[in-house]
Amino acid sequence: MPASRRHLLFSLLGAALPWPRAAAAASALPLPRVWAEGLDPAPYLVSEKYDGVRGVWDGTRLRFRSGRRVPAPAWFTDRLPRHALDGELWLGRGQFDALSGLVRREQPVDADWRQLRYMVFELPGAGGNFAERAARMAEIARDTAWPQLVAVPQAPVADRAALQQRLVTTIAQGGEGLVLHRADAAYATGRNDAMMKLKPELDAEATVVAHHAGQGKYRGWLGALEVRTPEGSQFLIGSGLSDAQRRDPPTIGSVITYRYRDLTSTGLPRFASFQRLYTAL
Repeated sequence: MPASRRHLLFSLLGAALPWPRAAAAASALPLPRVWAEGLDPAPYLVSEKYDGVRGVWDGTRLRFRSGRRVPAPAWFTDRLPRHALDGELWLGRGQFDALSGLVRREQPVDADWRQLRYMVFELPGAGGNFAERAARMAEIARDTAWPQLVAVPQAPVADRAALQQRLVTTIAQGGEGLVLHRADAAYATGRNDAMMKLKPELDAEATVVAHHAGQGKYRGWLGALEVRTPEGSQFLIGSGLSDAQRRDPPTIGSVITYRYRDLTSTGLPRFASFQRLYTAL
């Protein structure tokens, strides 16, 4: 793709990362597919889906999903074990905006970092099935004996009714949704059916390719963003934008996160709404 047509992805660190590079970095990690209604959850272990920032620890360095270094305090990384870990840096339910500001500071604030937890849900490259890896993560967390390192609790559910009740309870408590991981699955990267997410609303990323002028009360402001997904689908997003964002909209070439309910028969997101600028940390 010619450089002039690349869509740049702006990370929280303030630097630009071309979308293909960001996608390649992300594909080197396990990524969930969307849970399909009618599947049997019995072969899966279920955990809460934490609204945090992905953090990958290779035993010596902590990196964002994009591959960029996390500017964490030395005392934080010094407490991490020498095992490769994958998880979410997490401040608490509903605290994503505060978290994203915290972890992007090149000069980390110790008091802020002492509030967050590293919620570990995978062991990169480890052998065995997921149930065995989950037991190993719990063992690592116990051996480390540090409250900021947490092995994400994994538990089976008996059937679809139990799964739905687990989702309802999690959402009622302020959670984002659930992740289901096949107990018998070997470690694998990219999107596959071994790991799936279940949320009342789904989210995804797309690149802004055009601005459409508003009408009526939004005359002179942005009416809708025209966006393109990494797969090439193109559509408009006109809801979810604040007045401030309509006056000063996301720039063409930036990447946004949007929410949607499901997909149409043509594969386009249904009831898509703007959520925030995408932060591929």
